Amino acid sequence: MKFTDSPVIELRVRDTLLSLHQDNGSIHVGTSVWPCSLVLVKFAERWAHSRDPNPYAALLDFRSKRAVELGTGCGGAAMGLFLLGLTDVVLTDIPAVMPALKHNLKRNKPALGKALKTAVLCWNNPDQIKALNPPFDVVIATDVVYIEESVRHLVSATAALVKPDGVVLLGYQLRSPEADKLFWELCDEAFDKEKVPHEHLHPEYAYEEADVFILRKKRNHEQNS
Repeated sequence: MKFTDSPVIELRVRDTLLSLHQDNGSIHVGTSVWPCSLVLVKFAERWAHSRDPNPYAALLDFRSKRAVELGTGCGGAAMGLFLLGLTDVVLTDIPAVMPALKHNLKRNKPALGKALKTAVLCWNNPDQIKALNPPFDVVIATDVVYIEESVRHLVSATAALVKPDGVVLLGYQLRSPEADKLFWELCDEAFDKEKVPHEHLHPEYAYEEADVFILRKKRNHEQNS
């Protein structure tokens, strides 16, 4: 489920309005803006620098942290988290999606104040993974689990990219029962997972179908991988 078929999706992050152009007629799913990217950003916005008792204060303290986003698509998640303090982030996707991503980065450059870094990344390409100079403090991934054949590569790439003490911020919605089953089986081998309670999501972006998970690498995974 997309939020809308409108060609432009607007996402307000604090005092900045992001404008994301999408092409739902494309054969590539990465040219559409999918809900979980927005859900993740608004969750982070709710808790970043919150004065209330904040269980996510350390998680969302992005100072001096390197990050990479997998399956960036139109770029909404990384752009939003950049506006919340994540200054060193590289946005990755397959070559076919790069024109749409770069178009959205260009149209939002006045709001962002700088051009964010991009890189081509196919999850099964070890040379492209190595070229990103891992490991990263934060790996961002939203709405990336929908094809069973890609799941093993996704989990492997994620584990290779994140630091032993790093974190994966995952925006998730069930798209394929087969992909979902395999994804969580493989994640359970590599990561400890924490599901963000729905009441902790942004109240205007707390959709029943969308979840935010926090994944951290299991201590023994480095030895077993």
